[in-house]
Amino acid sequence: MKGSEFGDLAAFLAVADERSFTRAAAKLGSSQSALSYTVRRLEMRLGVRLLNRTTRSVAPTEGGERLLRTLRPAFDQIDNELSALGELRDKPSGTIRITANDHAADTILWPVISALLPKFPDIKVEVDVDYGLANIVADRFDAGVRFGDQVAKDMIAVRIGPDLRMAVVGAPAYFAAHPEPKSPKDLVNHTCINFRQPSAGGLYAWEFEKRGRELRVRVDGQLVFNRMAPMLSAALAGFGLAYLLEDMVEADIGAGRLKRVLADWCPPFSGYHLYYPSRLQPSPAFALLVAALRSKAALGR
Repeated sequence: MKGSEFGDLAAFLAVADERSFTRAAAKLGSSQSALSYTVRRLEMRLGVRLLNRTTRSVAPTEGGERLLRTLRPAFDQIDNELSALGELRDKPSGTIRITANDHAADTILWPVISALLPKFPDIKVEVDVDYGLANIVADRFDAGVRFGDQVAKDMIAVRIGPDLRMAVVGAPAYFAAHPEPKSPKDLVNHTCINFRQPSAGGLYAWEFEKRGRELRVRVDGQLVFNRMAPMLSAALAGFGLAYLLEDMVEADIGAGRLKRVLADWCPPFSGYHLYYPSRLQPSPAFALLVAALRSKAALGR
């Protein structure tokens, strides 16, 4: 059936339901004369009169009633399918791909994702754990999670976590054999656990600041990792000093398994942000995840 024929049938159905060309025209956003012409064209094509017209009313003929018995359920089914498609469009579904480091994945993403997915079974989330500054457009990620100062200026950035602090920690057994550093410069005389930066490939220089004075110290030791979790394990085992996020070591400091030094040289810095391209048209699933992350961040402040 051609599109014009479908339109003609819809016009006839509207007139038959409203029993008025005037009301049907208003319903369809058409003129009365145009609607009258459309119905006459349908009747001529079928060779059957479909409507009896008087000055006061419009009523289907026998042929019109027969056609209506076919059209009404067919058009109702079409309306139902269109509504279902609309619900599918608006229903959160699909896969969301995010790149983040393991700390952000554990402390920021997982608490939100684990609460969200049971409520929305059609959403899937893929988290790629990576410390490198991935090109989320080229690598086909929907978003990334990084510290605020690492987000490119052309991205939309949404804060999803509180300010963070770094901490220099060591095991009591380590400090039993080594004096505590009084200044970041003293770290060059200590055994330290290094972190290799995946993006640059070099060893991370520990960054400190106090009263506007900034220091970067390159430390040395027997161990190098490209993840924070094994650095913590090595520090707990007494293999040297580690420079880790404060919330990773708070429990161990409180329990006496680690000791913190140089705390006055570790000021807060901008926490995690979710970032994505400004030209991205967010899907309902992605928009839902962003809203959940923002809500959790707001509650945490």
